[in-house]
Order: sequence, then structure tokens, then C-alpha cells
Amino acid sequence: MTRPRIALVGRPNVGKSTLFNRLAGRRMAIVADEPGTTRDRREANATIGRREVVLTDTAGWEEAVGDRLEAGMRKQSERAVSEADAVLLVIDARAGLTPLDRAFAQWLRRHARKTIVIANKAESAAADPGIAEAHALGLGDPVPVSAEHGIGIGDIAHALDRVLGKLPEPQPEEDAPFEDEAPDDAAEDVEDSGPDPSRPIQLAIVGRPNVGKSTLLNRLLGDERVLTGPEAGTTRDAIAVEWMHEGRPIRLIDTAGLRRRANVSQRLEALSAKSTEEAIRFAEVVILVLDAQQMMEKQDLTIARHVIEEGRGLVLAVNKTDLLGATDKARNEQWKKLTDRLQASLAQVKGLPIVGFSARTGRGVDKLMPAVAKLHKAWNSRVPTPLFNRWLGEMVERNPPPLVDGRRIKLRYGSQVKSRPPTFALFVSKPADLPESYERYLVNRLREDFDLPGTPIRIVMRKPKNPYAKS
Repeated sequence: MTRPRIALVGRPNVGKSTLFNRLAGRRMAIVADEPGTTRDRREANATIGRREVVLTDTAGWEEAVGDRLEAGMRKQSERAVSEADAVLLVIDARAGLTPLDRAFAQWLRRHARKTIVIANKAESAAADPGIAEAHALGLGDPVPVSAEHGIGIGDIAHALDRVLGKLPEPQPEEDAPFEDEAPDDAAEDVEDSGPDPSRPIQLAIVGRPNVGKSTLLNRLLGDERVLTGPEAGTTRDAIAVEWMHEGRPIRLIDTAGLRRRANVSQRLEALSAKSTEEAIRFAEVVILVLDAQQMMEKQDLTIARHVIEEGRGLVLAVNKTDLLGATDKARNEQWKKLTDRLQASLAQVKGLPIVGFSARTGRGVDKLMPAVAKLHKAWNSRVPTPLFNRWLGEMVERNPPPLVDGRRIKLRYGSQVKSRPPTFALFVSKPADLPESYERYLVNRLREDFDLPGTPIRIVMRKPKNPYAKS
């Protein structure tokens, strides 16, 4: 059954994002006192009463036209209304009705399917005059709530039942089968079964401000899904979009630009940076967008190292290649500069995929997703234990570990203990004495021999138990 779509709309700073977080049951949207904090549409599955819905948080609705940022925000809100089955018009009950509230209500009467007025910030008697005024909007009885304090949230469910129709009474569930009645073909080991092709790939797009992250997302989707503009910092929150690419579900996450921590002074930008870092943490593959005219600056390297430390697959996406030098020689010099910088600064992840394109024109963008798919496959790969130990024996024979106090460090055996990213445990006679250079040697050969280019590889050193030691 398709979930009905519920859009939260209203003028800026009336508490839409606070209500969105309350209904979603978790803190998803950035909330701040600054008007216009939300700029793009954000969606989340939620349960209101017994009804499963898709919530859409929107930017503040303003009377703006042309190419201004506010006009783009208004278009995003209007599109959310056109796709919604019901609209929650949020007003500030303490402030009372404003001309913008009345103008928006008049527009909704013409364009929305079903509208419910939510009188937010109604936790005190100071909101009573504003609640009474809300009847003048001609959209039915307002629902007084306090999103911040969780007051009146249950009344929204009754209002949705009124405009969407009541849900049928729940039927008693059948008794669950006993364990021995489970189907014979049930999977026994999820880890060894490989990635589930029906599960979306978590793909985050990150980078410095104004390198074209949102433009790239819109180009991939073929739709103006998120706001773009020439000014830096247009995107403030991590926006997730469900997408199908060649039959494989993808969860694309557009993020705010990351600047050096020393340059982040405002609370809102700090919240945006935190949202981006969380997106990296929950991603599987990360696309780091670079500006072809300012490739691999210090902040780019900082972001890349952070992605690698989190164990995520990393694809370097060089945007704005159409603005490089007009001659092949100039372009080649730029690419050489990039690869040299990578070899010097990201030596721990050799073979990082690098894709050049122009998100504005679309040229070269078709090469990006094949690189993502290949990296995601390597990130999920597993090496059978017998094969790994044969390989380990060959590596030790070819290049034995160094002597410590006149005795050879012994690498007895090992195995891959997990994927996502590939992680291997080695049982070593003296793990603390094995030099980092030898560990890098093993990692580089693993990457070459098992076709894991650009994939973070982790090795955990362990000391085998002494069978003769007293327990």
C-alpha cells in the first residue's frame, strides 16, 4: 500500500522543521532560530496515529519571484504541495496571522488537495487569540499544538483521519510459525551472502562549498530536486533522495559544504557540518566533489582523509572540467597535478577512482555511477580463508618480516573477519613489534592481488594463544 504524502508548509520560522522532527520521531532536520534555515525539501517515513505516511519538510513560503534564492525555495514548497495528498499549514499561534499566512492560505485553497491548519507554539494562553484568528483562513478548525513540547501531536492524527478517511480496524495477526517451520531456503549467514541487491546503496556527495554538489545531484536525477545557486552555502542540511539507477536502488545524500573548522563560527554552519559528518558516517560510498580549477586543496585532503578513516569507499569527482585550459596540454598538466598530490597525500588508499565531468553541461557524468558500482562491489568483497592464507604464505616468503632481538616475527595465519570495508585479522607472534611499513606492504599487495583499488583495508594484529600457558 502506498503511503500518503503529507507536506508541512508555512512562512519562515513558524516551527515546521521542529514539527517534522517530532512527527518523524527523531532529529533529522536542522532547527535554528534564524529564519530560512530549511531550504530544500526533506522527506522521512513516519507514523501518525496508526497511519504510515511520508512527511515532507519544506522551506518557508515567501512572495518572491525571479532568480532569487527565496524564489527557488518557494518553487520547492509549491512542488511539495502539488505532490502531497494532504498539507499541514503551520502558523505561529503566538504571533497571530500575518499577511503572508493569509496569502499562502488563499493560494492553498486553489492548489492543495486537502489542508489542515496547525497552530504551533500553543503551549500557553498567549496563543489563544492566534488560534481564534486561524478560523479566518477558511480552511477548517485549526489544530493547536506545541511541536517543541510535544503537546497536541495526537490531534494531528484525528485531523488526518478527517481529511483522508479513517483507517480500517486492525485485524488480529496470525500466530507466528515455530522456528522449525521456517522455510528451508532461509539464509543462514547474512554476512557471507554478500550485499542485498534490493537494499539501497548509501551514496553521499560531499566537498567544499560551491564545488557543484547539488548541481551534480540534480544532473544524476534529471530533476531540479535541490536548490542550486552561485552563492556558497546554498545547501544547509543533508538531503536524502531515493533513486533507481539501472534497476539498483540508490539513496543519494546531498550535503552542506565543509569548510575548515577554524573558519566555522556560526552555530547554523556548525550544525550543517555535523549533518554532513553524520552523512559520511552512515554512507557506504562517498563522492568527493572537487573544483577542477582548485583541485585538491588542503580542505579537500582533510575531507578525503576523514572519509577513509571512517572506512567508506571514496570516489573523487572532478567537476567543472569544461572550465579547464582550452588546450590538451593545459588539461594534462591539471590532471598530473591532481594525481601527484594524491600519491603524496593519500598513499594509504592507492587506486582511488577519479572521474572528470561537468555537472552543468552533463558531459562525463555518465562515467560516475559505474565507478561507484565497482567501488561498492570491492567494498563488500570477501576473501575465502584458505585463499587468504595461501596468499599470506606467499607474501611472507617473498618478503619476510624483520628480525626483532635476533628473532624473526612470525605471521602464523589470518582471515577476513568482516567486509564493508574489508577487514583482516592476522595472528602474529609479536604484533606490537611488526613495523607499519610491513603492514603497508601487506595492504598494498592485498589491494593489487584481490582487485580492491581505492578501497579502505583494515588489518588487525592479534597474538595467538599459547596452548601451554596456564589458564
